[in-house]
Amino acid sequence: MRDRIGELEKLSGTADFWNDTVKAEKAMGELKALKNRVDPWRNLRAEAEDLKTLLELACEAGDESQGPEIEAALKDLSGRFERQNLLELMSGEVDRNGCFLTIHSGAGGTEACDWSRMLYRMYLRWAERRGFRAEEVDLLEAEGGIKSATCKIEGDYAYGYLKGESGVHRLVRISPFDANARRHTSFASVYAFPLLDDSIEVEVRPEDLRVDTYRSGGAGGQHVNKTDSAVRFTHLPTGIVVACQSERSQTMNRATAMSMLKARLYEHYRQEKERENEKFAQEKKDISWGNQIRSYVFQPYTLVKDYRTKAEYGNIQAVMDGDIDMFIEEFLKSRIVMGA
Repeated sequence: MRDRIGELEKLSGTADFWNDTVKAEKAMGELKALKNRVDPWRNLRAEAEDLKTLLELACEAGDESQGPEIEAALKDLSGRFERQNLLELMSGEVDRNGCFLTIHSGAGGTEACDWSRMLYRMYLRWAERRGFRAEEVDLLEAEGGIKSATCKIEGDYAYGYLKGESGVHRLVRISPFDANARRHTSFASVYAFPLLDDSIEVEVRPEDLRVDTYRSGGAGGQHVNKTDSAVRFTHLPTGIVVACQSERSQTMNRATAMSMLKARLYEHYRQEKERENEKFAQEKKDISWGNQIRSYVFQPYTLVKDYRTKAEYGNIQAVMDGDIDMFIEEFLKSRIVMGA
């Protein structure tokens, strides 16, 4: 990695480097990404050496007054080390990119639609806590909540963080929709796929595409109700379907839908090439009992449990408010242990 940084820095200093603007910008983007990975480790190492020197001097002088300051600095250093180490677990080609996140309600009727709404809110709150930008792309409302929803989340490593959230999520609670106050179990699926940049090309042949336009639903005023601005693409060879109705312009909806389709196809072809179809299989599984990756229990006790990592957290309200980093981090660490 250091050799590549040196090579790019040397290249950027040549006289004809900017003759090819596209190539130059791509090289500078790669250089920036590499430096963003290397420089924090260099800084941590330098600070660790300084802290070691300070500790040695304090010990030699018998100065115990430096203890609290050194302890606080060590705690800060350890925390930054853990955060940086987590980023190293996201070294895939598209882990640094933003992502699309799709949620579908499953078994459970009205209760499941409400559960999908709760999950959608949870991920939006998580994105907000991270300082990421979340934008609604498609929303299909249903009685009690949402039938399906797709949002675009932009921010460094958004896909890397959220890729492990793909799967079936199970809810157990006393249903507010049940007059007899009985306990219900509901399901919803979550699927994350990367937002692709210009450096990754995915070919979509016109003859492989079916395009449907229709009137958008929900808010938007008279324009929404009188024009076929919403767009749905169906990729015939794979059966992948994407839709967008968030924009007033059909042209803009087409562009967003195409971006989503290419992202979905990238994931599909990558999994096919590597013969690792776990994520795609999760999306295709029944959204029902036995296929869940995580359970959220409100009654008779409160507990969120991830079945892949065995991670558990009792503060379910915090989780529903977007505090899901523990589950994300445990999943990333488990993939290293499993050699994935």
